[in-house]
Amino acid sequence: MWNLIISTIVFFIVAWYVRRFLDEQDFSNGKKRDILVFVFASLVSWGAGEAADWAQEKIEGKNPTIKNSGDLPQLQKVINQIPQ
Repeated sequence: MWNLIISTIVFFIVAWYVRRFLDEQDFSNGKKRDILVFVFASLVSWGAGEAADWAQEKIEGKNPTIKNSGDLPQLQKVINQIPQ
């Protein structure tokens, strides 16, 4: 959950800074500039989300994978009861 929140916030901050930087460099407005801002902000946002996942994993530990094969026969019974 923190991954989504942090990466969204970082995306908008980076997009604002990149637009500001490109304005200072007199980079003309257009599709090329918009794509550049989007790609750069997306990459930085993805990296921030991965960093948030890594930090959360270091703090809380890995989530255990639950494999319960006992639920399979019960699931098959429920599926067979559904009228077709």
